[in-house]
Amino acid sequence: MAEDLDPNSIPRHVGLILDGNGRWAKARDLPRTAGHAAGEAALFDTVEGALELGISWLSAYTFSTENWTRDAEEVEFLMWFNQDLLLRRRDALHQQGVRMLFAGDLADPRIPEHNRIQMADATELTKHNTELSLVFAFNYGSRREIAEAAAAIARKAMAGQIDPETIDEETVAAHMYVPEMPPLDLVVRSSGEHRLSNFFLWQAAYAEFVFPGVLWPDFDRAHLRQAVIEFQQRERRFGGAEGFSG
Repeated sequence: MAEDLDPNSIPRHVGLILDGNGRWAKARDLPRTAGHAAGEAALFDTVEGALELGISWLSAYTFSTENWTRDAEEVEFLMWFNQDLLLRRRDALHQQGVRMLFAGDLADPRIPEHNRIQMADATELTKHNTELSLVFAFNYGSRREIAEAAAAIARKAMAGQIDPETIDEETVAAHMYVPEMPPLDLVVRSSGEHRLSNFFLWQAAYAEFVFPGVLWPDFDRAHLRQAVIEFQQRERRFGGAEGFSG
């Protein structure tokens, strides 16, 4: 008998670490780039699943600051692929009411200008959509995000725009790449690896984690649903003692 999902206890914000594309391709004697291409279908089936479940925010780790160390041919493919993905998927997502956002160091000169243009266009086109906020963590590293937030706060403090005595968690959160992003409730990492890999460290402070063993290209909305069911079975105490809420 299938486990039931409680529609009244859906996580507001789910993060996805899209892991296993290379291993999926290797198992089939294909180039790593084939795994990334196959992962696109998995991502957008998962987006469809998030819409069906009523998830408000979905964040996907599509390119990390550490990914620049990969083979130059693979990096070039990923730059092209992310641009092409936006061109092919943007209008359909817009029609579904999906708002597209991008978190990362988008000023990095290594990012081709046409990628930046496509990201800006997608953000502008979908900015009023309300069905789902879809965040692409692109050229993203959480340590860099926190460092940049700290530097921005320090500059404002030096300019007299912020009183250092008033700096708190809300101040830091307001200087993140996507300030309105709510905390992560659930992080799902495919492939069975058990680590965050510099993904939204600040936002995942009290997130629940699910690690399905499936490689990312084989992930779909059914796996997302199962992850949400597992999330609903957890007791979230946020540092409180057992038996107390909050």
